[in-house]
Amino acid sequence: MNLLLLEDNDFVSEGIAEISGRRYEHIVNILKPDPGGTIKTGLINGNTGIATVLVIEKTKLKLKVDLLNEPEPPLPVTLLLALPRPKMLKRILQTCAALGVNRLYLINSYRVEKSYWQSPWLETKAIDGQLRLGLEQAGTTTLPQVELRKRFKPFVEDELDTIAGKTTRLLAHPYHHQPAPVSLNQASTLAVGPEGGFIAYEIDKLVELGFTPVSLGKRILKVETAVTALLSRLYT
Repeated sequence: MNLLLLEDNDFVSEGIAEISGRRYEHIVNILKPDPGGTIKTGLINGNTGIATVLVIEKTKLKLKVDLLNEPEPPLPVTLLLALPRPKMLKRILQTCAALGVNRLYLINSYRVEKSYWQSPWLETKAIDGQLRLGLEQAGTTTLPQVELRKRFKPFVEDELDTIAGKTTRLLAHPYHHQPAPVSLNQASTLAVGPEGGFIAYEIDKLVELGFTPVSLGKRILKVETAVTALLSRLYT
């Protein structure tokens, strides 16, 4: 935990917060501050700053909070990600939050196993928990917006053009020769397929909407690796 994330309901009075549970356990057992010590902190979707430890009790921690700094802004990217297997999804959600993805659409694809959509990790609370771990790692506060789309064709035909708007539209495709751009200075919508990639029909539908197939070279990467590499390459 590189940043203590607070919520509005953690505040018991103006500038005073109390925390318990997982965050309390981590601070007391790992960071081990003394009364008067300080911890980097931030408010979900708000500013960052410093929390001064006032009182350490058996189950809760009382803090004086000063939030004076603007958080690191999110990347101007909307990520369309074919739903990965649940274990990978947890890691990818953390990565997306840590790297600053603004919006994330988890979409269906022919190669996505139907059982993946039944995963408890798609519940709102579970998604939120993984995103928060990513923010704590990166030291920022802006939660990505995450939406689920279980049907590929209606999503692409009815919604995607509006979602992508005037952004640069990119389709990660490992078998294409055009390299992914580097250091974009504009907003983008990035589509990343499942293990094995999108099928030809799905690629054609995305290309019809103006998505340009790009790759990271000849090496075939796991989805979680590709997402990290693409975001780092596009917005270094």
